[in-house]
Amino acid sequence: MPNKILLVISGASGSIYPKLLIDKLLAIKNQWEELSVVMSTNAKEIWRTELGNEDYKNLPVKFYEKNDFNAPFASGSAKYNIMMVSPCSMGTLARIATGISNDLVTRAADVILKERRKLVLMLRETPYSLIHIKNMETITLAGGIICPATPSFYSNPKTIEEAAMTVVDRLIDLAGLDISTYRWGNK
Repeated sequence: MPNKILLVISGASGSIYPKLLIDKLLAIKNQWEELSVVMSTNAKEIWRTELGNEDYKNLPVKFYEKNDFNAPFASGSAKYNIMMVSPCSMGTLARIATGISNDLVTRAADVILKERRKLVLMLRETPYSLIHIKNMETITLAGGIICPATPSFYSNPKTIEEAAMTVVDRLIDLAGLDISTYRWGNK
């Protein structure tokens, strides 16, 4: 089955992550058939604040509004097999963990989980409260993957982009896509 990917950009800080993620996914376009994006209103404002632009408007991907329940990934029959939330706010985490399907994001996550497909949440918050931890546990028990936005430094990143890319590459790995990246023990 060709990969159909949904990327959700929630209103958490960390716009560099979805920017780099989309760039990397476009570079490995041979591994997916569809790439759809849902971006919250807050995410657009944070993108403008953190990256100083509105370049997301020019990306060659299909955008859906958060209340568009006619989007294909609102149903399991569309066979979207990968959903990544980058960055994932604690509010988005909580709504997914409790099964509240009140918008396209939470409905899509519900579909991905019920169909036993890949859900990877890149959390962007610190510190965690017990509520956050319990919600992470619920997602993990339901089959999702929690991937905090915690850069690694094994590859000796020299820039913010290189450090952020260590998280993006991990996210792509967890989604099951094949990429060339730094691997521990390979020099």
